[in-house]
Amino acid sequence: MMKIRFCLLLLLIVGTVKQTIGQKHTQNIEQIWAAYFNQTRFSNKWGAWLDVQLRTKDDFVKDFAQLLIRPGLTYYVNDNVRLTAGYSHFWFYPADNHSKVTQPEHRPWQQVQWITKYNRNKTIQALRLEERYRRKILNDSTLAKGYTFNYRLRYNFSWQIPLSQQVKKRSWSAVLGNEVFINFGKQITYNYFDQNRLFVGLSCSTNATDNLQFGYLNIFQQLASGNNYRSTSIARVAYLHNLDLRNKKPAR
Repeated sequence: MMKIRFCLLLLLIVGTVKQTIGQKHTQNIEQIWAAYFNQTRFSNKWGAWLDVQLRTKDDFVKDFAQLLIRPGLTYYVNDNVRLTAGYSHFWFYPADNHSKVTQPEHRPWQQVQWITKYNRNKTIQALRLEERYRRKILNDSTLAKGYTFNYRLRYNFSWQIPLSQQVKKRSWSAVLGNEVFINFGKQITYNYFDQNRLFVGLSCSTNATDNLQFGYLNIFQQLASGNNYRSTSIARVAYLHNLDLRNKKPAR
């Protein structure tokens, strides 16, 4: 029953996106995203988060669009529920409205993440709040003083489905995910809905805790003008690295 509901939800999202694309002016671009995600546990209650991502601009390999570094400090409520607070720094490389300068963004963030296991199936959900301080642009080659500001709320659902009957050293899983972004704040006028990210891919375990994930990511985004949209097709590859530094009791 859960699988049927999730598939229906994905079909509804895709259908809504396609319908909206047909009604509005939409720009289509292609990118590559490479990412490294690390969650390190120091003790029963404390750990750290780090992700680093590099994204291309268009035509998959045409220039770079963004670089981001996102560290955080994690509190473990238990093995399956985690609270994280951190800071992100983004570099938006030269684009249409600032073709000769890189635009920085500072982004504090707070997140609750919870994991649920159904036999060998696993779902990961996360609710994240971001405070976005993006440097203003004076002209094509100059940054202005001050920052624009808005809040953004993100809800991410990821479902990992094993493709083999037995757990092996290098086992494969299918991964389905969807993340919805909502803007709010005084400077948001038209695009309260920011974007939707739909991911379909595969995951290959490299050891008992880590895995390499790759697949197709589609981002449908409403731009600040309100009547312009962007649909981005992305080839995404990510390495998910988990470390547990707690002292293990020796086997007797």
